[in-house]
Amino acid sequence: MNYIDVFNGDADGICALIQLRKANPRSSQLVTGVKRDIDLLKRIDATPGDHISVLDISFDKNRSDVKRLLDQGASIEYFDHHYCGALLNHTRLKTVINDQSSDVCTGLIVDQHIGGRFRAWALVAAFGDNMNTVAMTLGQESGYDVNSLKTLQLLGMYINYNSYGKDLSDLFYHPDMLYQHLQPYESPFDFLQEDTVIFKTLDSGYKEDLERAKSSPFLYQSAESAVVMFGNEKWARRINGVFINDLANRHPNRAHAVITESSGNVCSVNIRAPLNRKTSPADQLAREFATGGGRKSAAGINALPMSQVNRFIDAFKVYFS
Repeated sequence: MNYIDVFNGDADGICALIQLRKANPRSSQLVTGVKRDIDLLKRIDATPGDHISVLDISFDKNRSDVKRLLDQGASIEYFDHHYCGALLNHTRLKTVINDQSSDVCTGLIVDQHIGGRFRAWALVAAFGDNMNTVAMTLGQESGYDVNSLKTLQLLGMYINYNSYGKDLSDLFYHPDMLYQHLQPYESPFDFLQEDTVIFKTLDSGYKEDLERAKSSPFLYQSAESAVVMFGNEKWARRINGVFINDLANRHPNRAHAVITESSGNVCSVNIRAPLNRKTSPADQLAREFATGGGRKSAAGINALPMSQVNRFIDAFKVYFS
């Protein structure tokens, strides 16, 4: 039997898989990419008996390939928290999906699935997805002190920061290589103590990119919502997701969007719903555009034509008013 692990290249996807493979060790083929590379199942051709584990990529965006792989004889287990749409009913498909709550990530879903056996890695996943209140509460309930949790928060943020980019050349570390560096460690604290180079590299890169981001202009700003524009630069593609999380944390009553120019007269868009204000879900707005998707609190549009930027901003302002 061939084992294939398919996972989002961000902190949630990586840390969800770390937990799953610690609970169920096996050698596997790794399939991953930058954070926005979510139709990963297109890369796989299965043979009868293959077992595929999928973590932290939208079922809705991969439905046709799930069906294709099942038709090829594979069995699939699917863990996720993004909008899933209609699920398939098949004897060789097992889904562990929660797209109804804004306070759950894939790492927490796996944590519950395996009985909390590697809780610290689940906390890194949650911090990476900017679920800071959820992670702090669960972490303290699990016996971690505040200083330890702040360390896990930094690691989650930096692993997540590493996942943003147009392609792998924008990243400091390929996500599958980063996973393989992290996976042998029983806990994130062991990793941080024994392998300092990765953390220091990401820490330095994050701080440099963040300073550039803070000088970028707001296209629109009010008490209810704000839009920031980044140019077509590597640093911008790396920092846009973490920077919008920072904005959301500093202004929890405001919705945010970060638009990042790309080549080919298109841009990407990151969207965050207000942390403290109950409004419509972010993924619903994103799905009004062709390449949009995500989850209730955080969503994005992968390739928005520049000609539609004003349309997006107008819709964003009305949606979160």
